[in-house]
Amino acid sequence: MARSGIQIKKADDLAKMRESGRLVANVLDMLAGEVEVGVTTGQLDDLAEAFIRDHGATPSFKGYRGFPRSICTAVNDEVVHGIPGNRPLFEGDIIAVDVGAILDGWHGDATRTFAVGEIDAESQRLMDVCAESLELGIAAARAGNRLTDISAAIEARVDADGFQVVHDLFGHGVGRQLHEAPMLPHYGPAGSGPKLKPGMVITIEPMIVAGSREMLLLEDGWTIMSRDGSRSAQYEHTVAITDNGPWILTLP
Repeated sequence: MARSGIQIKKADDLAKMRESGRLVANVLDMLAGEVEVGVTTGQLDDLAEAFIRDHGATPSFKGYRGFPRSICTAVNDEVVHGIPGNRPLFEGDIIAVDVGAILDGWHGDATRTFAVGEIDAESQRLMDVCAESLELGIAAARAGNRLTDISAAIEARVDADGFQVVHDLFGHGVGRQLHEAPMLPHYGPAGSGPKLKPGMVITIEPMIVAGSREMLLLEDGWTIMSRDGSRSAQYEHTVAITDNGPWILTLP
């Protein structure tokens, strides 16, 4: 462990995290085929939990700090940490699905935003920009760079299209614990924070909104929404820093 509290993973650890990450990616691939008009967020949660458990893993989120379900869902103006339930999806909705799984003691964590049927052009642009900002953030996750080099790359892409990066929510280290050091903002100037070193593993997970970045926490204590009702998108990967560049662990 570095003096900063950041866990440095060994090669064997990363190999195990690759398997937990692969499982999470496979869950999201499965859910991509289930997102359709009429399905409820609770049904998606049931499918995800069954898939995770059938593959010898456990959901990272269920019971974590009291969270009641296995995945987080965020529909339209919900930004993050929505609790799956009886809400059906409608034509034109967008839904972010955050999946975490523990396999052999190691967490994988990833998010994708899906379109429900045909969506409007602005929502598609929001999704595309968010996905592109994640790609640019990952490209900056190289040994020798500073943590906020990732942040600056993300914010520059989002700002270029007139969207806003959410400031109150962060990426984070991940490993045997779901949340480890460091905390990664998705905004701010480059050149700050700890130097990226091989063996560090972080989630890079920009959340962006089409309007104001001001957030609202619902009475359930979990669901965070955009205060002005604007739509939000999120994409996330678990990424290892290696001597050969960033290694995306949450791919199929």
